[in-house]
Amino acid sequence: MDNVIEMNNISKSFFIGSPNELHVLKQIGMTIIKGEFVSVVGQSGSGKSTLMNIIGALDRPTSGEYRLDDIDLSQISEDDLSDIRNQKIGFVFQTFNLIPRSNALRNVEIPMLYNGLNSGKRVNRAKELLDMVGMGDRMNHLPNELSGGQKQRVAIARSMANNPSIILADEPTGALDSQTGRMVMDIFHRLHKEEGKTIVLITHNKELANETERVITIKDGEII
Repeated sequence: MDNVIEMNNISKSFFIGSPNELHVLKQIGMTIIKGEFVSVVGQSGSGKSTLMNIIGALDRPTSGEYRLDDIDLSQISEDDLSDIRNQKIGFVFQTFNLIPRSNALRNVEIPMLYNGLNSGKRVNRAKELLDMVGMGDRMNHLPNELSGGQKQRVAIARSMANNPSIILADEPTGALDSQTGRMVMDIFHRLHKEEGKTIVLITHNKELANETERVITIKDGEII
């Protein structure tokens, strides 16, 4: 089996003035295999967002080893880390994080711009992805002209722009009503089954978590 994500003794502390060191993650050990659909569940303040930031190479642990596709992320530069984020990981956030003045098509194109893809290829790929999430007919709309569910579908299309092997979704249905949330979860199931994506879903919703192949529960910074 190929391990995509391998964490050994990962700890994260924030220094908020001595002696008030805040231990957010404590000795986390976790392995996620290529093609798995896993959820990380925990209450607010359990450390799951900090864990998400480390998995997504948005932040570095204070101690411990994190290997992504067998690359030790503690040993590489910030520039290399940024390249890995852009090429290997697609992010989907609760707040959508779309660029307000860019239409749906442009929002999906942006990660490809950083990857150096030419304009024609970017547009074709973005259109393909918007079609895949049922948003092809809305590609010229700005985010403020879209509903929450439509924005999230654009965000999922954007997360797929550079064909990453991993999708990290942080409370992706948190701002949506249950029917729209259902549609978004169906898209993740499709990406997992049809595209073979490794998906890590961060959620406090146990029902959604139970739809995934494996549930990892985090409490007070520790996996229980």
